[in-house]
Amino acid sequence: MKRQPRSSPRSAKPRRSVSIVGTGSYVPEKILTNAALSTMVDTTDEWITTRTGIKERRIAAKGEHTSDMATKAALAAIEQAQIDPSEIELILVATATPDMYFPATACLVQQKIGALKAACLDVSAACAGFLFAVEIAQQFITSHTYDTVLVIGAEKLSSITNWTDRNTCVLFGDGAGAAILRHRGNGAHGVISTHIGSDGQYADILFMPGGGCRTPITRENAHQNLQTIHMSGKEVYKQAITAMLRASKKALDQAGLTIDDIACVIPHQANVRIIEAIADRLKIPLEKFYVNLDRYGNTSAAAVAIALDEANRSGRIKAGDYVLMVVFGGGLTWASTVIEW
Repeated sequence: MKRQPRSSPRSAKPRRSVSIVGTGSYVPEKILTNAALSTMVDTTDEWITTRTGIKERRIAAKGEHTSDMATKAALAAIEQAQIDPSEIELILVATATPDMYFPATACLVQQKIGALKAACLDVSAACAGFLFAVEIAQQFITSHTYDTVLVIGAEKLSSITNWTDRNTCVLFGDGAGAAILRHRGNGAHGVISTHIGSDGQYADILFMPGGGCRTPITRENAHQNLQTIHMSGKEVYKQAITAMLRASKKALDQAGLTIDDIACVIPHQANVRIIEAIADRLKIPLEKFYVNLDRYGNTSAAAVAIALDEANRSGRIKAGDYVLMVVFGGGLTWASTVIEW
């Protein structure tokens, strides 16, 4: 006897829209200026500024870890969203500098904020991690699996920076940003489109070679700085522009919008030359970009999250605005998101 196809469950629910209902950020108190860096390595304020646009960066205090910064950003987002930590059902922490290999840094944040009902996991997509995590959160909410998700990008890059290498040490800083995602109802659009991607062919242009199972840090190799960031600057620059342009156009196409519809672009805060190149090729005024890398440098997964919170709290983005966020990171990874605020 031929079996009949199984019918769809009567309880199947339509996919839901997802909105960011609260943001938060935190940067350490210590400021490391270009002038101060010039006393540590062979560089100058002019050299750093003209090549990167960075004037200073924040450095975590001794004993201040990724989970500590993530927690402070999370609490600020929770307060703005006017929710209780007990309402959070999933915590995603995007980071390349976890407190430890395991447990996940998200578990440590859960403990510190008291979100005891939440599932927790870390997202490893380097600088693109925050938007990767936003896409993961969106899938859980639209599918009705969870109602409220906390997404955090947090980094203590000072812990993996080679402070004798002027080509990399001038770029990075510490900090954290967070967002609360949930379904608002009432026809609110929120996240309209997302696009994430990777190309492992370029895994060796931005990476940390030591510390994993392939190359454990031993007494014999400890002096080789294998546990620090290694970067092929020219190749990263070229691939970053290509990836961010492709991701921007993909998210806009999926959203049914053009770049002229976008009120604010929040790009990865890595290098002002990359941002200028993106603006030029998208034919969009640089004034539409929210840029804070002059104050913080590249904070990897935290960069877009911190910028989003600042743009939100300063009134740079307003209700009804279309916002484009676009990032790239080691892997090579890239991601873009269009949001109706």
